[in-house]
Amino acid sequence: MPLLLLLLVVLAGCGSPRSPERTLTVFNAGSLARPMRAVLDTFARREGVTIAQESAGSLESARKLTELGKIPDVIALADADVFPQYLMPEFVATYTLFARNRMVVAYTDRSRHADEMQTSTWTEILTRTDVEVGRSDPELDPNGYRTLMVWQLAERARNEPGLATRLEGRAVARNVRPKEADLVGLLEAGELDYIWSYESMAKAIGFRYVLLGDSVDLSAPALADFYRGASVSVRGAMTGSRVTFTGAPIVYAFAVPRNAPQPALAQRFAEFLVSTEGKAILRREGLDALDLPELITGTERSGMLAVR
Repeated sequence: MPLLLLLLVVLAGCGSPRSPERTLTVFNAGSLARPMRAVLDTFARREGVTIAQESAGSLESARKLTELGKIPDVIALADADVFPQYLMPEFVATYTLFARNRMVVAYTDRSRHADEMQTSTWTEILTRTDVEVGRSDPELDPNGYRTLMVWQLAERARNEPGLATRLEGRAVARNVRPKEADLVGLLEAGELDYIWSYESMAKAIGFRYVLLGDSVDLSAPALADFYRGASVSVRGAMTGSRVTFTGAPIVYAFAVPRNAPQPALAQRFAEFLVSTEGKAILRREGLDALDLPELITGTERSGMLAVR
């Protein structure tokens, strides 16, 4: 082989490391892993970039910034209120509401009492002693503290004192996982009969699921005042602190953090995420994207956005 050709081959083999400008780093809620990946893959092909995606419970994702100092290009969370509670104003200046969801109970054909499960019977079935019920950790995942809120709301809506305690008694500690997505395999394997889930996740995977009713499933903006009757305290942004989340219609949000490594690239992805095509991809993956995303610039939202 001629010397010049050999030199070119060697240089090509060595290559240069991929430019960091060509990598988009995204932290997202576990329930966003699948729909966000679908949007990211399309964006990556068009932009010629690579994707570094990290999925975790939304509170765990937020603490990567506050406690570990890890700053992504985009952070997308299952509860918009995590931004003012944990990340504003130090880490995030604004955030955008972009999707909504509802709480459900997911199950399979082989779940115990599956043939009896319906909106009118779910509380009775989930408190039976022969069922295994899974939930996510409220200290790490909004699905976890929303589950506790649902129990509180069901107790009020059904006028059944002690119902929340009974539901908690059946969703025992051994069946708690860091995030909702971690429960999926256990349900598929038959180790759990029922899991507390989001409708988008249950749809995407093909699970059966029961609707809990608007008064308790945190889906209806018109019932925001009733939802505020539920609240849960969890560990705050910094060690030793506590924050309280109050019941509200479920809304997902994303932000480009201050000091994002690739702000221009992050902004292009943000624009694509809320574009007509981006919303269509999210909906195809089971997530109810808002027709009109809403930019929030303050540390508190003034009321709940209207149904769109």
